[in-house]
Amino acid sequence: MSNGVIAIVGIVSAVIWIAVSQESVKPPKELNWRKMLTLLFAGSLSTSIIIISLFQSLPL
Repeated sequence: MSNGVIAIVGIVSAVIWIAVSQESVKPPKELNWRKMLTLLFAGSLSTSIIIISLFQSLPL
C-alpha cells in the first residue's frame, strides 16, 4: 500500500479509537453496546491493516 493510504487509515483509526474511549466512559445504563462493538471491530480492523502493512515494509 502507498504511504498516503496508510496515513489515511492511521488517521481514521485514531478517530475510531477516540470514539471508543469516549463511548466507554459513559455510565452502563447509557452505553450503546451495538455502537461499542461496531467501533471496537472497526478499530481492530484498521489497526490490523496498519500493522500488516508495516510488517510487509520491513526489509528482511
